[in-house]
Amino acid sequence: MKRKKDSGTESGRSSRKSSNNLKLMGRKASLITRHSSLSLQAPAKINWFLEVLGKRDDGYHEIQSLLQKITLYDVLRFTALDDKVAPGASQYDNIIIETGASIPVQQNLVYKAAVRLKSRYGIEEGAVIHLEKNIPMGAGLGGGSSDAAAALQGLNELWSLGLTPEELCDTAEELGSDVPFFLQGPLSYVHGRGEQLIPRKALGPLDLLLVKPSFDVSTEWVYKNFALLTKKVEKVNNIEHFIRKIERAELSGITDDLSNDLESVTVSSFPVIAEIKDMLHRQGAVFSLMSGSGSAVFGVFESRRLAEEASLIFSDYWTAVVETII
Repeated sequence: MKRKKDSGTESGRSSRKSSNNLKLMGRKASLITRHSSLSLQAPAKINWFLEVLGKRDDGYHEIQSLLQKITLYDVLRFTALDDKVAPGASQYDNIIIETGASIPVQQNLVYKAAVRLKSRYGIEEGAVIHLEKNIPMGAGLGGGSSDAAAALQGLNELWSLGLTPEELCDTAEELGSDVPFFLQGPLSYVHGRGEQLIPRKALGPLDLLLVKPSFDVSTEWVYKNFALLTKKVEKVNNIEHFIRKIERAELSGITDDLSNDLESVTVSSFPVIAEIKDMLHRQGAVFSLMSGSGSAVFGVFESRRLAEEASLIFSDYWTAVVETII
């Protein structure tokens, strides 16, 4: 997560009563600064490719993908609440989420992240979290997962927990398959259900145009309707070659040989996805793909100017010209 600002500090907290806090004992509390407020940016992501390998015994699908953070951000602003909850009230009543999102607060991943931290480590203090949404929902751009990761990082700092990245990842895995990725570097090869990560090094930014039609797509719906197809062996062999091209920011030789297996499901109900891809190619994109479960599509261009020019023909859609984060 990208730190924007922080202000106001006070001394570290005293020991908590909960036995869950044994993990926090022994940390150098005197070196931890308590923040009364801070802000973090939560970046969106794209999938350079996404391959579904099969269904697991736990109900999830086995996948492999290459995830890339991009310069489109939600913003989370945290303010500490020192007031304890009233006797008989829920221990989560002092978690206040301010957002314009239409979903119930209890379903918001930011709220769920705060609840998991309070439950796991016996936190009595609360927080007001203001969420400014810039990443469209139902787009396959990972906004909810990124917000959850930012919430874990922000509350770790706000409440002076001193949790390690590994400990934060343990909680992140409980919140969603993509959440651990947003606690890592900007480019990662992922496999398993998405929680197993191998960081990769990107050497240069690439210019992208994001295009999202007016409808949202549910990830759960896409996987529910996904039918495992016979895979070509050649496809698997292309992946390492493709990853190396992305790491070196080489546009030459990047083709549509690698694809998003979920795209066929989304396109079958929303053929405009395929139309957007074709339009991107006609405008000079050297590569285009639906991100995640959709509905957003991205095109890779040789320059920001070309991406901005291409965006003009998509006046009926939400668009954003962004770069890959390196």
